[in-house]
Amino acid sequence: MERIPILRMGKVLLVTIQVDMHDQLAVTLQDDLTARIVDSGARGVLIDISSLEVVDSFIGRILGNIATMSRVLDAQTVVVGMQPAVAITLVELGMSLPGIRTALNVEKGMALLQASIEADDAVPEVPDASLED
Repeated sequence: MERIPILRMGKVLLVTIQVDMHDQLAVTLQDDLTARIVDSGARGVLIDISSLEVVDSFIGRILGNIATMSRVLDAQTVVVGMQPAVAITLVELGMSLPGIRTALNVEKGMALLQASIEADDAVPEVPDASLED
């Protein structure tokens, strides 16, 4: 089965999509990525789609699902390298991709994720009231 590699760089998982995405590959990526977030304790996910020339509504929905699932698993998602034609298509399809932040390139995306992770780490955790006697 074809898979998209998922690399770990510190607290961030890096996904570089270098092939045309078909529906099954997108679903496999979603499953693999959520499992890796849990296994690694990653706090961020950076998805590089600079090689994608076409994104349909299903792929757009999967990207949105990945961002939502990542957020539930305490990781943030940034999509980088979106081609103008892809951005136009997503807007024309009415897809706002809630929960997904974007950056022009990997460098800017990593900086955005690092700043966001550091800001989250600086916020003190609130004790769970249900654990108190």
